[in-house]
Amino acid sequence: MTRTLILVPTEPERRVVRDHLPTLPPTARMELCGFGIVAAAARTAGLVATLAPERVILVGIAGALDGSIAVGRAALFGSVACHGIGAGSGHDFVPAARLGWPQWPGDPADPREAIGDLLHCTLPDGPRDERAPLLLTVASTSAREGDVALRRALHPDAAAEEMEGFAVAVACRLAGVPLTIVRGISNEAGDRDTSRWRVDEALGAAARLLRTIVGEGE
Repeated sequence: MTRTLILVPTEPERRVVRDHLPTLPPTARMELCGFGIVAAAARTAGLVATLAPERVILVGIAGALDGSIAVGRAALFGSVACHGIGAGSGHDFVPAARLGWPQWPGDPADPREAIGDLLHCTLPDGPRDERAPLLLTVASTSAREGDVALRRALHPDAAAEEMEGFAVAVACRLAGVPLTIVRGISNEAGDRDTSRWRVDEALGAAARLLRTIVGEGE
């Protein structure tokens, strides 16, 4: 029986997390969800349908948007929002919900079931100083400071950006499974010089945070 399904986007991320967390409780299972919003949504939906977990935890790296989480540290996120699905680009971008199109309206349409551009996550008991209000999921990460400035203007509460969280959250919401997101901050958003990234340190911090919560309820 799988009570806790731990999802990691890529194999390099999974290897580092496994190095820091070599053993899991017998009712926990770690799987890849894939890179980016499309693969992560599809893969999560399939795994949740097959394994029927009681909860899902997404673990991986992210880029810092506002400096509230230092590079090399990790955080739990209270909610996750989607950027990039809507109309227009740059400062003309209008998100789907503001266009009047929920990303999922319910079937039949039901405002109580509708999914807009933001979903709340489950925050387990634990240190309060390792929490952040909002994670931003994007189809492509920031390539320059202008990208970061635009995303901060549209999502002022977002502490970090990544490419899978909202997709996993939608799949979990449709299946009625709670989701917790743990992200290690590997770099400043917009910095594409990977020689400055601290990926292993960030994933180590994420794995240590995961270790504090993975045993709850197992």
